[in-house]
Amino acid sequence: MKSIIVISIIAVMNLAAVDLNLLVAFEALMEERHVTRAAERIGLAQPSMSSALRRLRALFADELFLRAGAGMQPTEKALALAGPIGEALRQIRGALAPDPGFDPATARRRFTIAATDYGDLVLVPELSRLLRMEAPGIDLAVRPLTDTTAALAKLERAELDALIGGHLPDSPRCVRHRLFEERFVCIRDAARASRSEALSLEDYVTLPHALFSAAGGDGLPSVIDALLARHRLKRRVAVTLAHVVAVPFAVAGTDLIATMAERVGRRFTHLAEIAVVMPPIDIPAFAIDLIHRVRAAEDPALRWFLDAVDRCAARLR
Repeated sequence: MKSIIVISIIAVMNLAAVDLNLLVAFEALMEERHVTRAAERIGLAQPSMSSALRRLRALFADELFLRAGAGMQPTEKALALAGPIGEALRQIRGALAPDPGFDPATARRRFTIAATDYGDLVLVPELSRLLRMEAPGIDLAVRPLTDTTAALAKLERAELDALIGGHLPDSPRCVRHRLFEERFVCIRDAARASRSEALSLEDYVTLPHALFSAAGGDGLPSVIDALLARHRLKRRVAVTLAHVVAVPFAVAGTDLIATMAERVGRRFTHLAEIAVVMPPIDIPAFAIDLIHRVRAAEDPALRWFLDAVDRCAARLR
């Protein structure tokens, strides 16, 4: 809603009085949070950047950036402006960028992404098939996405080309693109599931659970445990596993049940003797996002790759 309001504000402003270079300066200040570094980024002297900041403050009738320690902290209005201004500049850069004639069929390139286990199992196989068919000269390296904060920092430093997964953090230097939503299901041993099509709440808390926890141990209380606590119920985690691929095989042939992402669970129904059943509680769905740097639009090859990821996601929606 804030973005819609900001876009409306920009739309009614006298665009003839707006210097495009001011928006470029705003973008640099938002990304660097430091006047000197922002000036160096876009090739301005520090006094010129300070002058641009004064004009920006007058233009938007807000301080925009306040001193905080050795840097600058954006105000609420600056944070609201960041998305619309960034998107406007991306479109302008895309329109003005020369077309180098990128051809995926003949291109040689290596892209490095970080993905969660979910991304590895659900999206990366689709992406691998697409690359082999459309861009056989493009190589793909997939890194584990366990520490999302560290991965985001690597993305900002251009050590990664994209992040794929759920519950990823935000960054003013990056763009978030929603790929699709995922819901939770339960998996059970196929023979036991055939005797009961539905999983009751009593069964859910009585049966022992298998849990995937990349962090080890029993993991932190999840949204599922919070939902059960509302009913004054608690599940027993009998088996904790460090790899999500191990969960279906641990469930098969036992009385264990597990709650996991639906697209992951259904991929294993033909590999392990398990069945997918719906949980007896309403567990909120979660988003699978693609995150890339703001300046990705300036790279034709990376633009094509990000579009390829989106096309793969479209097949899974």
